[in-house]
Amino acid sequence: MATIKDVAERAGVAPSTVSYVLSGSRRISEDTARAVRAAIAELGYHPRASARTLRSARSEVLVLAVPRESGKYRAMDGRFAIEISDAARGHGYDLLMMTEPDGVDGLLRIARSGLADAAVLMAVAQADPRVAALRELGFPTALLGHGDGREESGVSWVDLDWAAAVALAVHETAAAGHRRMVFWASADHEIEARRGYALHGLAGARTAAAETGADVRVQPSAADPALLRGRLRAALTAAPAPTALIVQHLIPLPLLLAEVAALGLRVPQDLEIVLVGSLPDEPGGPALPRIDLPVGQMSAAVAGLAVEAIGGAAPRHELIAPRMAESQDVRPPGGPDDRPAPVPRMETQNRCD
Repeated sequence: MATIKDVAERAGVAPSTVSYVLSGSRRISEDTARAVRAAIAELGYHPRASARTLRSARSEVLVLAVPRESGKYRAMDGRFAIEISDAARGHGYDLLMMTEPDGVDGLLRIARSGLADAAVLMAVAQADPRVAALRELGFPTALLGHGDGREESGVSWVDLDWAAAVALAVHETAAAGHRRMVFWASADHEIEARRGYALHGLAGARTAAAETGADVRVQPSAADPALLRGRLRAALTAAPAPTALIVQHLIPLPLLLAEVAALGLRVPQDLEIVLVGSLPDEPGGPALPRIDLPVGQMSAAVAGLAVEAIGGAAPRHELIAPRMAESQDVRPPGGPDDRPAPVPRMETQNRCD
């Protein structure tokens, strides 16, 4: 088991300096404090001090927990990390990123060591074990996303209303005259992990299918590119052919358009594509109907909720209403002409409690 002397040697400081960083009893330069915290994290050191003492020593750091598998990159994760870092800095906090796939052990180690004052959790699952572990420890926590609400009643969270977003996309597509659609859902592993956004999106598709009477075929995406391509071809060539593809899982747009073109399909004459949860201001590609993920709004909100939790504020929940981007309407089957008479559309609004 690591000792305070081991930490001091790794950081290149005296043991007393490590103690000062942990207790906050003396002013230590930020460079030295960072070196000490890094050594604590590397060695897994757990100081023998009371929880009260550790809580009183503010690190002015938030830990962002982003579960990741080695070799797999999601542009969305990077965008959120940057935006949350900027928002945290506005509150006077730095950001420490933790990418352990399970997350529980790493978060507990960081919370107990005093490396961070609060945690921000991404990729939140239903009955997420990280939430239960941090709540039992009494560690301030805020969630970017939510599950079914039962495990998260005692912590703050902000999320896009994914069920409403997918439902809105289906309603808008049906209003444009499309009766046969494919809903390209989150990937298999995200659904199996019971990620909130994945399950909420599926629920929204099923609800809107019943409300509109449209034929909405649900197809989970895949992490493997070859499997993804195979599923995409099968979905788009099934009889009767769909006229619209609603995409929640963010397939790289060049790959998606290349596969559509390889099948001899024209956008939007043969296939309309509607994006749900796309990155705002993403460059390249044609103008497609879309519901952007409000990355900036969500990042600012979750950083603020984490800082509020540090101060002991009561938990707050914010569900952001989806909006269709104004740049492009859903086009009817066969192209922009012969638009059918519109049908009533959904109206959504933010919910806070």
